[in-house]
Amino acid sequence: MAGKPARTVNAIDQTRRMLSLVTYLRERPGARIADVARAFGISEDELVADLDLLPMCGTSFRGGDLLDIDTDGERIWWHNPAALGEEAAEPLRLAADEATALLVAARAVATLPGLREGDRQALVRATAKVETAAGEAAGASSRLSVTFESEGGVFADVDRAISERRRLWIRYYSPARDELTEREIDPIRLVSVGHTYVEAWCRRSEARRTFRLDRVAEIRILDAPSAPPEIELRDLSEALVQPAAEDPEVVVEVGPGGRWVAEYYPHDSADELPDGGLRISLRTPDPASLRRLALRLGGDGRIVSPPELADSARRAAREALAAYDGAVPGAEGGRDEGSG
Repeated sequence: MAGKPARTVNAIDQTRRMLSLVTYLRERPGARIADVARAFGISEDELVADLDLLPMCGTSFRGGDLLDIDTDGERIWWHNPAALGEEAAEPLRLAADEATALLVAARAVATLPGLREGDRQALVRATAKVETAAGEAAGASSRLSVTFESEGGVFADVDRAISERRRLWIRYYSPARDELTEREIDPIRLVSVGHTYVEAWCRRSEARRTFRLDRVAEIRILDAPSAPPEIELRDLSEALVQPAAEDPEVVVEVGPGGRWVAEYYPHDSADELPDGGLRISLRTPDPASLRRLALRLGGDGRIVSPPELADSARRAAREALAAYDGAVPGAEGGRDEGSG
């Protein structure tokens, strides 16, 4: 569908929007998709994604209590708006295990560093009401706790910068170069794939970059507004590292012992070689980061192009061997193995 590019909101913002959407649609049967998207300041694709989720919501999981909302591609229809009416609703009853799980989760979420204070207070009030309704079942929940692994203040600052649309200054550790760099970034969204990352527009490289929060040594929220260019958000469900078509191409040749590279690195092609190895073509925004891969491959692979990266990998291999030879008594020098 036509519409402006999707923007990123956190889970709390999306929940708030969908609650408002329910009220809006109930009062406007047959509303046009374009009008509703414009009213909520979102793209039509975002709206359709919300509409796909709403039919899973309701006062219970029984069919008649779930929201029956659909669209013909142009208009939105709600077939059972009475499902949320007071006359149709039954008192909510929680089993002891349900009450315990709900209270433990609510208390854990209330401790998240990125939660806005107003939302935190609302959650605390709601938790108190559930405790009262749960009665004796609430006692078990007080003996349980959940701790979220997060990067504390960094997470909170990034989340705040995204919500207030402000630029960030960071000192960031790059393991590929073993160095700290200072950057100004326009944060776009937080992503959790094993670790927590912020996807942002990097003013230093003038490109989209992804930064791991536990590698941020220092962070400051700037007064400058965050103004990343309009870019299409990538689906990160498959992998965090997804090279773009404009990224530089690197060609690596590996022997049979290095075929694992094609399994772990997104690549454009992997052609069979006569010795059972592969000639792999891949793209990366930072070709220098592949020097470490070349050193890890050793005799099982080498960088073919670009030539300057291949030369750099060979120098790194020679320096590593020289350091090893100097540290081990009786070691033979003059070898030139590995990343060639």
